[in-house]
Amino acid sequence: MNHRLAKTLVTAYGSHTLFVLEDLTNVTFNTDDLPKSLRNSHRSWSFFQLESFLAYKAQAIQSAVVKVNPAFTSQRCPKCGLVEKANRHHDTHEYWCAQCQYRCNDDRLGAMNIEMLGQDWLNGVKHPKIKKLTTAG
Repeated sequence: MNHRLAKTLVTAYGSHTLFVLEDLTNVTFNTDDLPKSLRNSHRSWSFFQLESFLAYKAQAIQSAVVKVNPAFTSQRCPKCGLVEKANRHHDTHEYWCAQCQYRCNDDRLGAMNIEMLGQDWLNGVKHPKIKKLTTAG
């Protein structure tokens, strides 16, 4: 599945593309509720495999993969810059900024913020990340 997804991405976007992924290196999921026989397979999750496949397929067509800090990517308003955990509503998959009233799907919001970090990287920021602000700035 990951081979097909990586191939689809590089085919769809072609050469000289920057693929931006969240750096999920140290992310783990609680597996205490799973039977012991399934715990290891759920700890070694497929995002690392997808990243590996995408990286080598991208390099083969003169594209690149960059990993960015995932902190606050689902909490930052793309319009006013406010970072507020309470603005993301997991139950409805909606983001609603209490400051400027911007609304969108929470996954779309995350993608918009990851794209912004990729643009920062293209602009020369070595390790782009979202800084937590309590007011827009």
